[in-house]
Amino acid sequence: MRVYLPSTLPALARAAAEGELGPAPLTGYAVTPALIEWYASGDTEELEYVALTEAARASLRMLAADRADGVPAAARRVVVAAEVPDDVLSMGADLEERARVRLAEAVPMAKVAAVHIDDTSAAADIEAAIAALPASDGGDDDARFTVDGAEAHELMWYATQEIPDLLA
Repeated sequence: MRVYLPSTLPALARAAAEGELGPAPLTGYAVTPALIEWYASGDTEELEYVALTEAARASLRMLAADRADGVPAAARRVVVAAEVPDDVLSMGADLEERARVRLAEAVPMAKVAAVHIDDTSAAADIEAAIAALPASDGGDDDARFTVDGAEAHELMWYATQEIPDLLA
C-alpha cells in the first residue's frame, strides 16, 4: 500500500543516513477503506491527494515540535511516499482518522517511492502557519485561516535519487 509519511528535512536526513524511516511505530496516511467510504465520489488519484494533504498537515506539526525542542528545521513541509506491505499497517475506524494508518515496522529507504517538499517560496507562509498553530488549536479563526494558508502551496515532487541534493 502507498503510505504518505510526514517528516521534516532533519528527519529525512536521519532516515537517509540510517537507511530507514523510523523507529516504529510510525504514523502515516493512506487510501484506507474509511477514506474511500467518506470520499465516495473520488478516484484513486484524488484519494491519494487527500492522504498526502493529511500528511502535510502532520508535517507542519512536526516542524512546530522540532522548533519547540530547539531543533533547527527549514520551514518546508516534507512528506515521504513509500510502498509498505499491508501486514505492517493498522487502520482506525474513527471518522477523524479516516486516512491515518500506523506502521508497526520502520520503513527501509528502498521502499520510498518519492519525496514531496515545499518549494522555498512557501517558507514565509509555513513560518506563519507554525506560529499560528497554538492559537488555531485554541479556536482562533484568524489563526486557523493562517494555518490553512499553508495548504495553498503544493508540495513539489522529487525522485528518491534527488534526496541527497535536497539535503545538501
